[in-house]
Amino acid sequence: MSDMRLIVAGAGGRMGRTLVKAIADTPGLTLAGALEDARSPLLGWDAGTLAGLGENGIKLTGDAGALLTQADAVIDFTIPAATLALVEQAAKAGKVHVIGTTGISAADEEKIAAAAKTATIVKSGNMSLGVNLLAALTKRVARTLDQTFDIEILEMHHNQKIDAPSGTALLLGHAAADGRGIDLAKRSVRSRDGHTGARKAGDIGFATLRGGTVVGEHTVMFAGPAERIELVHKAEDRMIFARGALHAAQWARNQKPGLYSMLDVLGLKDF
Repeated sequence: MSDMRLIVAGAGGRMGRTLVKAIADTPGLTLAGALEDARSPLLGWDAGTLAGLGENGIKLTGDAGALLTQADAVIDFTIPAATLALVEQAAKAGKVHVIGTTGISAADEEKIAAAAKTATIVKSGNMSLGVNLLAALTKRVARTLDQTFDIEILEMHHNQKIDAPSGTALLLGHAAADGRGIDLAKRSVRSRDGHTGARKAGDIGFATLRGGTVVGEHTVMFAGPAERIELVHKAEDRMIFARGALHAAQWARNQKPGLYSMLDVLGLKDF
């Protein structure tokens, strides 16, 4: 089979540059294009140079339509507005779309699901193997323990992250809610301040920390009577997310249209 040709959306950002490097290091994959916002001052820059690889001849452009005609898939770690515009274009072009963008609203999630009726989309709040295994474990533990064990999710990221809770924290929250058979939207507690009253049994709490250059740290706590279980994941390099996204693209190449998650990619759906 010929090399899979990939477009990196947001190629000028931190994750974009990491993806460009990861593609160069992965046999069977080729960088077909580097996409950036049409207003970015990085338009015209060489993607390889930005990624620290030296020139590769792929210049950053804002024209997604032209790039999609030359590629098999697009890897997208951008912002919600950019992802929503790109998901329609990728679907019309029949291209695989791997989405790692976080902070997407419920209404926009429905638009992505609609696009997946005719396109192959893999979407996850986190692309790493470790985090998705953590999500599977979270679901299993939540299902096993009753409501005498309170569930709290703590996350910390670098000081430039713009959404909270993180997509990974919400991924873990949904896993816990699925394990308990509840609706996270109705049982989620995102903040506590002042006289909040006693904690309601069955709620899933979130706490957010921001500072420094932390790539990502997540802890799921099950706090019961006189004992506590903690499941922890610490990311040390963005390359783990890039490798996971590339693995997802290769997996999706042979899948029918639909909306998939990393649990599908890793065979953890029914863990």
